[in-house]
Amino acid sequence: MSNIENMQIPTLGAGTFRLKGQDAYQSVEMALKLGYRHIDTAQIYGNEAEVGQAITDSQLDRSELFLTTKIWMDKFAQADFLPSLKESLHKLQTEYVDLLLIHWPLKDESVSMTEYLTELKKAQDLGLARHIGVSNFTTAQMTQAIEILGDGKIFTNQVEVHPYLQNRAVVEFCQQHNILVTAYMPFAYGDVLKDDVICAIAKNPQATPAQVVLAWIIQQGFVTIPSSTKEKNLASNLEYSKVTLSEDDMKQIATLDRNHRLANPDFAPEWD
Repeated sequence: MSNIENMQIPTLGAGTFRLKGQDAYQSVEMALKLGYRHIDTAQIYGNEAEVGQAITDSQLDRSELFLTTKIWMDKFAQADFLPSLKESLHKLQTEYVDLLLIHWPLKDESVSMTEYLTELKKAQDLGLARHIGVSNFTTAQMTQAIEILGDGKIFTNQVEVHPYLQNRAVVEFCQQHNILVTAYMPFAYGDVLKDDVICAIAKNPQATPAQVVLAWIIQQGFVTIPSSTKEKNLASNLEYSKVTLSEDDMKQIATLDRNHRLANPDFAPEWD
């Protein structure tokens, strides 16, 4: 996975989806104290200010951190895109993000993909984002995005991936085009942590089911961004690296795919 090696993105990040106010602040504060150096947020989460404050209060050098945010769909037009990013940077108390993503592709093309990806690239050219990428893009949309931006420009596609939704068509496309897969909702809101197969594998190396799932994701060369408000869980997740799954373990987890998609709003694309 040359993207990971070249770009120095920590494979395990702390997500902030669904975290508001003090919960968001404390989660990021705890994560940074525990040693996380990759933080993921988005405009629509409504917590960029709290994330930014936690980062500032940590007094860590900005160069030590990998920070991601995402542009929401109502800011895709040329007139709104960069101003909205600058507002995000102000909230995050930083001059740049390490990764800027298009949060969801537009279904209705009310703003053309060419227009919003051109603005995304402009953000990178201006130094407001070190890397650029997409989220929730299908293989057809990634093909279109590569036609617009050119090969090698899209750093990642952040998509739902967990043992119950393995998203193989998207994963294979990303791997063929050197686009990093960032897996969100790796635990499927906890559903997969109760799975008999996962729990049985966890007993062998005395790991937690969460550590098994994280090891499964990261052994495939993906990055992942689980979120938690519990220090114990944040700390335990970091221990995933002590777990090495066998080829047989990986094959067993591969059989769990059941197209169990959780992030499927009415504005979602036609999934692969």
